[in-house]
Amino acid sequence: MTITGRVFLFGHDIDTDAIIPARYLNSFELEHLKKHCMEDADPSFAAKVKPGDIMVAGKNFGCGSSREHAPLAIKAAGISCVIAESFARIFYRNAINIGLPILEVSLEGLVKDGDLISVNLENGTVFVKDKELKAQAFPEELMAIIRAGGLINYVKKELKAGETYAK
Repeated sequence: MTITGRVFLFGHDIDTDAIIPARYLNSFELEHLKKHCMEDADPSFAAKVKPGDIMVAGKNFGCGSSREHAPLAIKAAGISCVIAESFARIFYRNAINIGLPILEVSLEGLVKDGDLISVNLENGTVFVKDKELKAQAFPEELMAIIRAGGLINYVKKELKAGETYAK
């Protein structure tokens, strides 16, 4: 599963209020969240982002509250993957639960807005210009959730296939 997209670059400590400001949390409607994604950090983000683009950030991405609106807004905006040096743990889990691929590796000083990069989600490789960087690949269980488009879709698929988790 390889993704190629344009970079939208953000800094360190991007919190969930910067991703989707609290004043827009009155709805889980994806179109509503998409319009306001990253609004306080970059007011033109929603107008510029295209499906398949990649968000790159520094340390502690998604810190702050545990709201799942934040990864939902990013995914709804069309971002195919978020790469950051590190993620807040609750954001990391919320992203996986909604099927938003995220990778932990530092791209500081290697990319700028608009650069084209590629990501191989299966093995965690990020291709930046002539460099190949290695992030931790997802375990197969998490990759299956991402492939399914999120935890709910994964569980529905497993239940439909007759899988049970009760022993």
